[in-house]
Amino acid sequence: MIGIEQANSVGQRPRARFALRAIAAFIAAVFAGTAAAAGTYKWTDEQGVVHYSDKAPAETPAKGATVLDKQGRQVKKIDPPLTPEQIKAMSDDEERARALAKAKDEQARKDRALMQSYTSESEIDIARNRAISTLESQIKSAEIFSADLARRQKNIAKQKASYGSKPIPIELERESTAVDNELSHQTILIRQKQEELTLVTAKYDTIKQRWREILADQQRAAAAAAELEAAKAQNPPASAKPGAPKPVTTARPASTTNK
Repeated sequence: MIGIEQANSVGQRPRARFALRAIAAFIAAVFAGTAAAAGTYKWTDEQGVVHYSDKAPAETPAKGATVLDKQGRQVKKIDPPLTPEQIKAMSDDEERARALAKAKDEQARKDRALMQSYTSESEIDIARNRAISTLESQIKSAEIFSADLARRQKNIAKQKASYGSKPIPIELERESTAVDNELSHQTILIRQKQEELTLVTAKYDTIKQRWREILADQQRAAAAAAELEAAKAQNPPASAKPGAPKPVTTARPASTTNK
């Protein structure tokens, strides 16, 4: 037996060496094919001279390059480098895309906050009426105060006129100046509050319009999802249909043990 095993071992060695040579030849052929697949590079320099090389140019030519196979057919095109203007245009496009994405995210955040703040249009109306009522109350108070200041202003004017050519007391002059300044301040305040009232009305009109748009979008999305689910229920997969053939399973026979 030992002699036979030694003979088999000796006979296997040439076959093993042959297998190693075959593997090495295969690997060499693969690398050779890869090198050949690289092809020939063709490009034109800035002076109009056409170049051919089996190696890629160190830098991408201004006019680009092409790769040719053994038959001279184009198999690949290398685009020329981007000009400064193209690079700037790409940078501007990317900046605009980032700004657009940021604005979209910000609008989505505002929409979420809006829908969380108001669950119905009536809540928006309540908030608007409260804001309008506050401003109208401030305007009314300022108007009442302005009317009182106007009366004081008339009284001061009468007092000043009563002195005729006599010097007017400094206290009366100071009071007159203070009333004039305060009346001017109240006039400006009333105008500002009236402008705020207009802005608040427009603000809540915009809020209500946007709230309606978001609600409509949500309802459309829900309806589309419901339609999709209904379509799936009406057209179930073939495996889920009643009466569909079930996959055949082969049961193994129970093993028996002879005792």
